[in-house]
Amino acid sequence: MNVEIITIGDELLIGQVIDTNSAWMGRKLGDEGFHVVWRTTVGDEEQDMLDAFDAAMHRAQIVLVTGGIGPTKDDITKKTLCKYFDSDMYFSDEVYKNIESIFCRTGRTMNELTRSQAMVPDKCTVIQNQAGTAPCTWFERDGRVLVSMPGVPYEMKWLMTNEVIPRLKNKYRRDLFIKHQTCWVTGYSESALAIKLTDFENALPSFVKLAYLPQPGIIRLRLSVYASAEEDAEQVISEQKNKLHALLEGSILVEEDKPLEELIGEKLRSLHLMMGTAESCTGGRIAGMITSVAGSSEYFSGSVVSYCNEVKHNVLGVSEDDLKQYGAVSQPVVEQMAMGAIRVLGCDCAVATSGIAGPGGGTPDKPVGTVWIAAAYKDKVVSECYHFGAIREQNIQRSANTALLMLLNLL
Repeated sequence: MNVEIITIGDELLIGQVIDTNSAWMGRKLGDEGFHVVWRTTVGDEEQDMLDAFDAAMHRAQIVLVTGGIGPTKDDITKKTLCKYFDSDMYFSDEVYKNIESIFCRTGRTMNELTRSQAMVPDKCTVIQNQAGTAPCTWFERDGRVLVSMPGVPYEMKWLMTNEVIPRLKNKYRRDLFIKHQTCWVTGYSESALAIKLTDFENALPSFVKLAYLPQPGIIRLRLSVYASAEEDAEQVISEQKNKLHALLEGSILVEEDKPLEELIGEKLRSLHLMMGTAESCTGGRIAGMITSVAGSSEYFSGSVVSYCNEVKHNVLGVSEDDLKQYGAVSQPVVEQMAMGAIRVLGCDCAVATSGIAGPGGGTPDKPVGTVWIAAAYKDKVVSECYHFGAIREQNIQRSANTALLMLLNLL
């Protein structure tokens, strides 16, 4: 059940829009036991699209396409698929009724361009899109499947979850079970961790793969097992995970492939705690990460972005004498920021950051990349100084990740 994902759009090639679709699809398909072997992005040119469809249909049993099926002139995927599959367009009353119901539900008025969405190829199975006006089309040739979906992420996700994956699972017999296990590892650089795990990695069976997924402040280790039975895959994952725990002792923080902001949210919810942030160099990045998770109001009180010293003193209560004597990027200041956030925001725990993100502002004593981070819980506070480097965006994200890790460890 090899799969190729094709995303279509000039906006993806020039970086105007980030391709999140193929990343989500890859994770979802892997969880369902499908093997994604290729990912292709192609622009809004007919011949390029035809070449991509042809290459994909020769090397994968399943080809999943997103993008280019809207009502405007640059949306040519549907027309190109008609050419590829030698198909003609016809007006589908069922698709039109579905579009009408969506417009009626949302109180919008239809126009001729919207009506054109009901034109579909006659050599495909049409799958109604309950999340939008562009229908999903399912083509088959020589035992292979090509499915075209909208590029709008929430529409694609609805179709994948409710229609496409269930149909694919019904059509194809599962003769390979894929199981992934992700562990979050702290306290190692990528190279140091690779050296530590050299013997472990060399001893892995051929059907087990180990991947290193570094990100600022942490490394995700992913074990992947490919087995003919689901029970075998589960057993092998369990055995290898136990070996990792023995080798890395207390360095494995969690065993879930979730973003840090979700992990800290689950911990806070389980302990019935409220959290806040006091941010200087991260400028609200941590608060943004936390509140990107639905339901975060259950455990997040708020944030004080204390970018200047006056806010650190007047709002968070940081000592003016400490600001003058030690500077904003210092242990006393960042610890007072964390405790001040708990007091001001009325929460149970908080993190604080104060640093020199760059590219300017560094000194010989405190070069760019110097960041003090603190985490506080009730009356306990821990802090540490880090030297992250010279790249501003990397410094901000590493500081945010490290702050959340520090609080997770403290809790």
